Amino acid sequence: MTDHPATCELYTPAPLWRRLAAMLYDSLLCIALAFVVTAIYTALHKLLISAGLFSDRYGAMLEAEGNVGHDPVLALVLVVSLWLFFGFFWRRAGQTLGMQTWRIRIENPDGSVISWTQALLRVIAGLLSWATFGLGWLWQWWDPQDRSWTDRLSRSRTMQLAKRKKHD
Repeated sequence: MTDHPATCELYTPAPLWRRLAAMLYDSLLCIALAFVVTAIYTALHKLLISAGLFSDRYGAMLEAEGNVGHDPVLALVLVVSLWLFFGFFWRRAGQTLGMQTWRIRIENPDGSVISWTQALLRVIAGLLSWATFGLGWLWQWWDPQDRSWTDRLSRSRTMQLAKRKKHD
């Protein structure tokens, strides 16, 4: 399993550049996830409309928009998909694939993995950070404990892991 960073002096708050590098890596995975989820949603949506399971008014509304890109249900499905994606990784080992590459970990102050509620709060704070052009992550520069909005809102922390020693 993973080491408990809270018990090791070599772990420090992750610097912003590492967080951004991991986000760039993970954003590629999230874009792929969004494409797959949108394709499945669109296919199911068209199937349900053609089967007459949605009201004509809802179908007409989407037709007037020209696509399902303005569908609030799709937006909610995508946010839930992101929550499940990040929550799965953060609940399992505290790291997404990008975070593993850049040796950072999300954890509670005692070193334990975060809860599903904390994962949801991190996703919401992340969306707010994007909406404010990165202010939520830049906040780390002014916070005395190097916490971003995602860390503060979820009462968790993002730590840099020490390099693993190679065994002979």
